[in-house]
Amino acid sequence: MAFVAALLIGLVAGLRTFTAPAAISWAAYLGWLPLQNSPFAFMGHAFTLWIFTLLALLELVGDKLPSTPSRKVPMQFGARIVSGAFTGTAIGFAGSGLGMVCLISGILGAVLGTFGGHEVRRRLALAFGRDMPAALIEDVVALGGAFLIARFLL
Repeated sequence: MAFVAALLIGLVAGLRTFTAPAAISWAAYLGWLPLQNSPFAFMGHAFTLWIFTLLALLELVGDKLPSTPSRKVPMQFGARIVSGAFTGTAIGFAGSGLGMVCLISGILGAVLGTFGGHEVRRRLALAFGRDMPAALIEDVVALGGAFLIARFLL
């Protein structure tokens, strides 16, 4: 089950880079994800929680700006892969012992989320005639998905 959760949190990272680590940090902080005795124990600290939450909120706003580059440019794409790998590995260290499998699952999810999210948003924006409604739907999917993964799959 851990590799499925890692794949799904990777998908979230592909949609919103910082939402995935914010969700993992909240899950660790609330005791839903046991990271206390792992290299990822810092994810459960209040300072880490608020940093990732702030970054996620800033990303939600920044994503709507016309100057924001495509998620498929190397810098943006790389950040999503790192986020998926990081959060997937954290899930793997939470007792399952599947760190490497979850790292790969997180990366795969991030790649799928990046390209799949881009295509779905593009099609929604065409259907709506503008990008904002599509972007807001993507936000709801990323935030809702992150919550569901953190609460029920970890």
